[in-house]
Amino acid sequence: HGRISMLATMGYITPEFVGKFPGYLSPSASLKFADVPNGLAAISKVPAAGWGQMVLYALYCEASSLNFGYFEEAYNKNTPGDYGWKPPLLATDNPELKTKRLNAELANGRLAMMAIIGM
Repeated sequence: HGRISMLATMGYITPEFVGKFPGYLSPSASLKFADVPNGLAAISKVPAAGWGQMVLYALYCEASSLNFGYFEEAYNKNTPGDYGWKPPLLATDNPELKTKRLNAELANGRLAMMAIIGM
C-alpha cells in the first residue's frame, strides 16, 4: 500500500507543477490531456476504452504474480516484495544498509498514505 500511495501522491502532484501532456488523450472523443482534472474528478472523464486498457493491464500484473516461469528465481526465495530485480545505485548486499533503506521506504510509504488521504 505504501508503494501505491507514493505513486498516487506523485501522480497527483506532478501534473500541477510540470504540466500535462500536449495533445489528445482520446482523439475520437476529442478529449485532451489538459481537460482531465486531478483526483477523483478524473474518473468521470476517462473513456470506456481507457478503463478497459487499465483493467487489462491490472489483470496482466496480477497474472504475472502467479509465476508463469518469469520470476522463478525470486519466487522460490519466499521473501515478500523481492522479485529478483536490483535497481542500480539502490541495491546493496550490506544487511545494515538494506535494513535502513527498507525502513526509510516504509516511513515514506506511511507518509504517502496520509498525504493521498488528504488530497
